Amino acid sequence: MAEELIKLGFEYLVISDHSKAAAYAGGLTEERITEQHKYIDSLNKKFHPFKIFKSIECDILGDGTLDYDNAVLSSFDLVITSIHSNLDMDEDKAMMRLMGAINNPYTIILGHMTGRLLLTRKGYPIDHKAIIDACAKNNVVIEINAAPKRLDIDWRWIDYAIEKGLMLSINPDAHSLEEFEYIKYGTLVAQKGALPTSRNLSSYSLREFENFLAETKKKKGIL
Repeated sequence: MAEELIKLGFEYLVISDHSKAAAYAGGLTEERITEQHKYIDSLNKKFHPFKIFKSIECDILGDGTLDYDNAVLSSFDLVITSIHSNLDMDEDKAMMRLMGAINNPYTIILGHMTGRLLLTRKGYPIDHKAIIDACAKNNVVIEINAAPKRLDIDWRWIDYAIEKGLMLSINPDAHSLEEFEYIKYGTLVAQKGALPTSRNLSSYSLREFENFLAETKKKKGIL
């Protein structure tokens, strides 16, 4: 995946496998995380100045806690948190789980906020304004998931996110080399919501991205 992005002219890759609760997707145990991080270190030496960031798409569990403890989460460059299980929830349950993740200082990006799959599955009900407000308060970026079956956060909430001073991030959710092209769908969603480049985290250069992560972690008290 790094070689493909280098060929396409990108400066960095955020690699975010699933966490251990997602056994169906080969979610990483703590031991495999350690192995992956060592491998990333070796690849970063090989591919410099291109950089692979150590990330994880960490499951938000049923009680609002995350799939790893904070000691494990601290080993990543950034953590994306998402709900993947027990999706048949009322709003109170969904909000409790999402708020639990947003309030965890290691959450940098909130992934596919409603869990919807277009034409297949409605998203779980949430209070969008309350979630956006909480993300703004806790320095959490909201993902624009560019996979054409998701396109989540819905474009109609981008203006409110901008109003609240939020950063968003167009992420391809790529599970193969071909799916890097999904970025174009997320870009169209962002354009429809009038998101400026300055408020899209994935528009940042490598140096800008590194600085953003460092500043965000300082604000959260984890650096």
